[in-house]
Amino acid sequence: MQSSFKTALGFDFGTGRIGVAAGQTVTATAKPLNTVNARDGIPDWDALAAIIETWQPDCLVVGIPVNMDGSISDMARRARKFANRMHERFGHPCFLMDERLTTREAKQIHYAAGGGSNFRKEPVDSIAARLILEDWFSTTQLIPSHTPLETLYGIGQPER
Repeated sequence: MQSSFKTALGFDFGTGRIGVAAGQTVTATAKPLNTVNARDGIPDWDALAAIIETWQPDCLVVGIPVNMDGSISDMARRARKFANRMHERFGHPCFLMDERLTTREAKQIHYAAGGGSNFRKEPVDSIAARLILEDWFSTTQLIPSHTPLETLYGIGQPER
């Protein structure tokens, strides 16, 4: 449990949409918030600033979509870049969390609640962000956003 932080915002980065969830460490639970639009991976920074202003988190957590075999995808690199930019822009500690299979689990939760299969109309990104944040609450490992993914996953040379 990340007891040194009371509140956190979790993010499921995407090039068209970013899922967002808010949570707190006392119960280690989170709730999905509205998604934030992005255009080709560039987020609506004003919308993110408004969410951070509203929720006043102690830290930020960004899911890293590592491939199932542990290799680093282009999307994982873009998510880490997003995490670093969040840290630079807003000054909050920002951490990385492996998010393998969270979208799949988010879809299962969505279907179980009676949701349909049109994910453009009914996005599950913020459900995935909730799962990322709740997983982070239960881990003891803090991975700062500036940590090179190659170092984290023990492969290749660190990115520059």
